[in-house]
Amino acid sequence: MSDGQETNQRREPRVSLSAPVRISTIDPERDPGTGRPFFRSSSEVCSNVSRTGLFIQTAEPLEPGRRLLVELTLPGGEDIDAVGRVAWVKKSLAPSSERGVGIELLGATPEELARLQAWIARSTREGRPNASRETRPSGSRSDGKKSGDTSRA
Repeated sequence: MSDGQETNQRREPRVSLSAPVRISTIDPERDPGTGRPFFRSSSEVCSNVSRTGLFIQTAEPLEPGRRLLVELTLPGGEDIDAVGRVAWVKKSLAPSSERGVGIELLGATPEELARLQAWIARSTREGRPNASRETRPSGSRSDGKKSGDTSRA
């Protein structure tokens, strides 16, 4: 089974993209100085997605296990809202390497998951490249748009 061939251990197809995503912590943290609870919220970039998870590029990764509200805007302007969990963290010392967090999707409405799955199926048919086990920054999307071009008022 291991003829020197690298196997992809993912359960679902994963598609490369560059899309805006907003992440917000669900469980509060405590400010070390004041002891007051607070929540984190930030706008980041999603570089690949599947029905079961996504990779989010971020300079300030959260620790594994943190639960998040994930608000992803797919190319074309379709919004997907889900609850996720930080499954793993990718830290890098090299400035040119991608840092971020792998998010496991824990819950979304059946409609949200169906829309996400349909977008992934369309992207796969259109030849959008699948990401390998280790994601690399793509620098551009296959449709030529830049991140942020997809938001709608």
